[in-house]
Amino acid sequence: MVSTGDRDAGRVLAGQAVSHVGRAPGREPMRAALKWVTRRRLGRRRGWPVVPVLGTPWQDTVSAERIGWRQRAAYLSGHQVFAVDYQICRRCGLAWVEQPYTDPRYQRCGLAAAGLVALRAEHPGLEWHTLGGHFRDSEPFWLAVGEGVAGGYTRRPTCSHRGGS
Repeated sequence: MVSTGDRDAGRVLAGQAVSHVGRAPGREPMRAALKWVTRRRLGRRRGWPVVPVLGTPWQDTVSAERIGWRQRAAYLSGHQVFAVDYQICRRCGLAWVEQPYTDPRYQRCGLAAAGLVALRAEHPGLEWHTLGGHFRDSEPFWLAVGEGVAGGYTRRPTCSHRGGS
């Protein structure tokens, strides 16, 4: 059973999606230089990236699951309660989000919608898409959050600049 306190905390956290974001760049200039100099023969990542814990309610870090993607996540009392992976191609004016997850205790508190709104506010002028493959029961969610959004979170493969076809 979900407590009223959990829901209230979730709503407060959703209200902080734009103003309380910690960021970890995730860039590795030395690794990038080594890859460029050796034409990608050296400098490849081995294993999972280290994702720092920043101590802020909302965090923007490298994605632990997708190379080259970022993750926007929300934390309450040190526990992740929402996360979504995203990637942006400014050259094409496109962005993708994938695998949004909200802890069941905090669903219907607006965390996912607030996280997506914050991403769009930080990266204006882009069309927002997903890679697709959604569960049938998530279609109403994508329709709701995609209403009035350029791209509408419709299915689209990543562009060639981001490793797509």
